[in-house]
Amino acid sequence: MRMTSAMRSTKRAPLLQVVKSAVATIGAWLIAGWLIPGPLPVFAAIGALLIVLPSVNQSFTKAIERSIGVIVGVVIATGLSLLLGPQSWVVLLAIVVAMLVAWVFRATPGMGNQVAISAMLVLALGSSSPQYATDRILETLIGVVTGIIVNALIVPPVLTAPARRDLGLLGAELAASLDRLAVALPSVQEPARLQELMLQARLLRPMQAAAEASVTTGEESLTLNPRRSARGDLAEMRALLQKLSPIVTQVIGMSRAYFDHYDDALADEPTVHAIAEQLRRAGHDVRLAVQIADVAPEPSSETSAIPALTAPLRVKPPASGHWILIGSLLEDLRRIREALVED
Repeated sequence: MRMTSAMRSTKRAPLLQVVKSAVATIGAWLIAGWLIPGPLPVFAAIGALLIVLPSVNQSFTKAIERSIGVIVGVVIATGLSLLLGPQSWVVLLAIVVAMLVAWVFRATPGMGNQVAISAMLVLALGSSSPQYATDRILETLIGVVTGIIVNALIVPPVLTAPARRDLGLLGAELAASLDRLAVALPSVQEPARLQELMLQARLLRPMQAAAEASVTTGEESLTLNPRRSARGDLAEMRALLQKLSPIVTQVIGMSRAYFDHYDDALADEPTVHAIAEQLRRAGHDVRLAVQIADVAPEPSSETSAIPALTAPLRVKPPASGHWILIGSLLEDLRRIREALVED
């Protein structure tokens, strides 16, 4: 691993995020310095800097974590200092006690670190009097409130673009997988081609996970966000993801069954040809669903606005050696149709 990979992110944070953090930090410093005369308002600046996150909901959660951590840390530091006096080793003791308290109450790692850091800063930077402790708590509250307000007022990001992109990619690849399976079923296949078909189907799972993560992040970015115009778009994306997810499972299952039970005589089964035609129609309807939800990167001119799965499939009994595979394919096809066809 290169040393730079441990220090550099794969992509830059948006410049707007840097600007908001700077505005929040400067604002908290000025406000706390005006309201609470005395030492430099370091706690206010740190609080604001840590609170400005990609979404208002994340900022609110972090604000609660930060505030509770500071209060507990300041109380621990003040209590130990009053009890044991202004000794240098009291700083180390306060850090250890703070970490133990966080462990006992099962605090999150962020809150546990905040308790220890706050206890250390109080003892290292200033007095241990109750008034000093109260001022530092107020400073922190000023910082976190300033951070939340700045994050909410300066163009809060609504993360719909990644969700739209990942859903579009998932839909396109899912339709392509259905088409590939439709081409493979009525044809004689080489072992290498069967392996490739299986590998391509398995790639759908990480794409589904990426789409799920992007939609969830988009929904989170709207929580406590005054800009809610995109709520309808994300609701439609969530509905599309719920429609596509079971089809991903069925396509992987069909590919697995075909891979495990393949023989050259399958190409002569009339039912296999009928299933292949239904899979082509399902691929069309997946593309249509993606286009209706307006998440396709580029709408296909070959996709008509009329659903292709218009009638149930009627089949003839297969040869005795193929009935397990064909039965499995038919059941998966029924579930795909159930997901795509409206009541």
